[in-house]
Amino acid sequence: MKRIAIFASGGGSNALKFLQYFEDVADVEIALIVTNKSTAGVLSHAAAYDISTLVLSRPYFYDSSCILEVLHAEKIDMIVLAGFLWLVPGYLVAAYPQHIVNIHPALLPLYGGKGMYGKHVHKAVKAAGDAVTGMTVHYVNEQYDDGGHIYQAKCQLSETDTAEDIASKVLALEHRYYAPVVHSILVPGADHGIPLESHKI
Repeated sequence: MKRIAIFASGGGSNALKFLQYFEDVADVEIALIVTNKSTAGVLSHAAAYDISTLVLSRPYFYDSSCILEVLHAEKIDMIVLAGFLWLVPGYLVAAYPQHIVNIHPALLPLYGGKGMYGKHVHKAVKAAGDAVTGMTVHYVNEQYDDGGHIYQAKCQLSETDTAEDIASKVLALEHRYYAPVVHSILVPGADHGIPLESHKI
């Protein structure tokens, strides 16, 4: 059984999709929800699914490796970032090499880096007049959006799409593919229910 810790900062719509997807999966489970905000909506999703939670302070996250004790105690195999906005510290990257993944709401390397998240990305895509955008699942290193790409899915845009329209289209891709992609990493060859190869980079 592979065990996942989800790190999220906000409402947790992607985290909820993970909880729904893995609820009836025999070989993977969501073991822990971690957030840096005590008011984060993701905590309500964790409560609904009876998942353990941890609320981080900035000093605890950056100045202490105590979180590793929690992750090891929970026997975490992979960390999944789902709207977690803090840069992951080096000690955590080193402890989970190629086992921390993130999702970015654009086709990296486009529109990545510090400050490029959520609405900021979609506004930039709109301003550029791009006809195509999408999402990227990638490994996490010590730089924002810099780790190796695992998977990308694309969507077409029209000239009349607003930044909010773009956000909706990209979020639909995230909800459709993120959990199955992580499943395919943790359990190669498992039945993920989605033809990933048609979109894989």
